[in-house]
Amino acid sequence: MLQQSLDLAHFNQELFRFLDASPTPWHAVAAMSARLSAAGFEALDESDDWELQPGQGYYITRNGSAIVAWRQPGSASDPGNGWRLLGAHTDSPCLRVKPQPELVRKGYFQLGIEVYGGALLNPWFDRDLSLAGRVSWSDAQGRLHSSLIDFRRAVATIPSLAIHLDREANSSRNINAQTYLPALLGRTGEKPDFRALLQQQLQQSGEEQVEQVLDYELCFYDTQRAAAVGLDGEFIASARLDNLLSCFIGLQALLSAAPGVGQVLVCNDHEEVGSLSASGAQGPMLKQWLERVMPEAATRNRALAASMLISADNAHGVHPNFADKHDENHGPLLNAGPVIKINANQRYASNSETSALFRLLAQQQQVAVQSFVVRSDMACGSTIGPITSAELGVRTLDIGVPQFAMHSVRELAGRDDAHALYRVLVPFFERERL
Repeated sequence: MLQQSLDLAHFNQELFRFLDASPTPWHAVAAMSARLSAAGFEALDESDDWELQPGQGYYITRNGSAIVAWRQPGSASDPGNGWRLLGAHTDSPCLRVKPQPELVRKGYFQLGIEVYGGALLNPWFDRDLSLAGRVSWSDAQGRLHSSLIDFRRAVATIPSLAIHLDREANSSRNINAQTYLPALLGRTGEKPDFRALLQQQLQQSGEEQVEQVLDYELCFYDTQRAAAVGLDGEFIASARLDNLLSCFIGLQALLSAAPGVGQVLVCNDHEEVGSLSASGAQGPMLKQWLERVMPEAATRNRALAASMLISADNAHGVHPNFADKHDENHGPLLNAGPVIKINANQRYASNSETSALFRLLAQQQQVAVQSFVVRSDMACGSTIGPITSAELGVRTLDIGVPQFAMHSVRELAGRDDAHALYRVLVPFFERERL
């Protein structure tokens, strides 16, 4: 079922719902899966035999935190037309709960945390935090289960130390993740059993057969919901814009694109920690998927030669208070259009040909395009683009929506940019020849 094209207001309304429903990578994949199923895409299991039909949409998940969704090429489509691929990632820097996290200090119940990815730590203080993630448990018959969990309310906080007790806080305070970041959950007279707390939460959410909680992967998250901010509501403020914003844009573009050539959305996990995992871009997931849908090597290689990947990951907008952190000719502005990301040392995989195609598509949609190049005296970050390009040997473009406060607990992007990128990606998915 082809989804109707979304206007700006409807697009952002759905974006806010998706962001609020996705506090962890597992919740993000569950939310994307639900939208795909509602649009007629069929869920497949990697361990089953597949019988794929021309023009039909399918999706698979791995580890519950990564997803590949695609439409098979139509019956009249030539393999030489290739695939139109859009890549993003589901994970964001955060604070994750340790396996044996219970701490009791001065009668306060705290949980020890581990920092996931390159998080900005200062903004995590004094926030209303909840917990969400995946829990593995057994029932009375010894069968294993995994369930998503979300407390959906503020259950913790990390209080700042008062400035009266650290007069240098505004000039020289360094954050020790081991000692400063354990989260405060309440007062207690004895050491609590955190797994018993998780069991109670699961039972309250409908998992009545829980006999024992065996393990978990849990993230703290800020309970403040996604919102439009600014005098005219011109900005989007939310957690996890990097990179759930790109996941949503790619998903909506896929759902809105007319069938024809092969169309693929891949959202990997673990980009923030290097992508080297079974569900990460440096793992085999996408390559194994491609071998399943095109088992004949010569046909597969022919299709790859005619394919293109757009790696979508947010870009650094030029901050008005820190404009000197950007190259003066390459400082993207919020609400001024999507950004082509370029790096001569292949930290981004864009080249002149892939950039030119994107510029052409953008011109046809009357969408402005910006460029980002890091200052020559600064190190450049990277994306799944170069990794996937090297794994598959596919032409690649790195693009993104400009944002502020990347890797903060609450980030900021422009109201118009995500929708503008969506408008360009729909014709990319539909284009017969690249």
